[in-house]
Amino acid sequence: CLWPIVCPSSPLTRFFFSDPFLVCFLFLLQTVQTHNPHFLAVHCQEVGGKNYEASMSHVDSFIKELLSSDAMKDFSRARIYLDENYKSQEHFTVSAAHSPRDAKKFKKVVGKETCSETLESTPTLEKEKFPQDYFPECKWSRKGFIRTRWALADCAFDLVNIHLFHDASNLVAWEKSPSIYSGTRQKALGYVLDRITDQRYERLPYFIFGDFNFRLDSKQVIESLCSTAIMQTVRTDDTNEVDKLIFRETDNDRKVVLQLEKKLFSYVNQDIFRENNGTSLLEFDRELSVFKDRLHELEISFPPSYPYSEDCNLGKEYMNTRCPAWCDRILMSQSARDLFLKPENEEKSLVYDNIGPNVCMGDHKVLTGAVL
Repeated sequence: CLWPIVCPSSPLTRFFFSDPFLVCFLFLLQTVQTHNPHFLAVHCQEVGGKNYEASMSHVDSFIKELLSSDAMKDFSRARIYLDENYKSQEHFTVSAAHSPRDAKKFKKVVGKETCSETLESTPTLEKEKFPQDYFPECKWSRKGFIRTRWALADCAFDLVNIHLFHDASNLVAWEKSPSIYSGTRQKALGYVLDRITDQRYERLPYFIFGDFNFRLDSKQVIESLCSTAIMQTVRTDDTNEVDKLIFRETDNDRKVVLQLEKKLFSYVNQDIFRENNGTSLLEFDRELSVFKDRLHELEISFPPSYPYSEDCNLGKEYMNTRCPAWCDRILMSQSARDLFLKPENEEKSLVYDNIGPNVCMGDHKVLTGAVL
């Protein structure tokens, strides 16, 4: 029973006892109690959030509460890897926690151990940041990946937690199809795949999950949503650069359909991203197509996982900052897919979904996948 859970960046950008994070934490424990997994992998990205220097102290509280909870009482063994060296821009990336209950081979997991010092030299962990030139617009970035290798009975596999680059500007993303940001993510994901399948180690089935920051093809989806609208371009007075794009209906008093700015995506009808879980827009979710021969995914039947409102009273609403998209994913190699997609496994035994769909957990929804 494999249960990978992706806790994206935003729930961990709050202090431990703030409402969105607490809700996320409780739903995580509830999910564990419901499915009673034998092996649980929890990957938490950007622990401490953007204000990590002030917030990092709450990470220890999170780990202690997690391991001491009733939901985790049957897990007698655990390995936790925490990247808390935020003063090192050269190495600081993300944090990950793993809890194995049935691991046997390799280095035997005994008791509960937390590794937080010099992760670069930890023999049971591979951690890398992306080269700085992958994202030159950013002064520095924590984006990268962490890999651990596990053996359960006669089954061995890799777990890879990944965090790719975001869209810095809606206006830039709109300029061409696919966007330059899509190309940057493609380059970074290709880098990770090459690293985890090179000749340094034996190749094993692998699962990759985290915040891929995959976005809908902005130009194509906007042209579809605003197919009958007229576009107005507003430029700045000093530089004449595009400041905003306004799409208006040709009649109906020229009602605004969409307003697009660097960090604004205000569409007139958010329901399109919720109706039938927004799957009518999956045709614009194309970033994974480049890797169709290397990466596989279960069918998406949940709404876009980002960007949800951070208002605790608006758990189902999206913020008007970005076009909603399926940023958070669980992907796998063909060999990993073959581990559980077998004729004897009933379809109902597979789960690929988010949790807490009606409550606020921050701007991402926690994503889960399981073989029951």
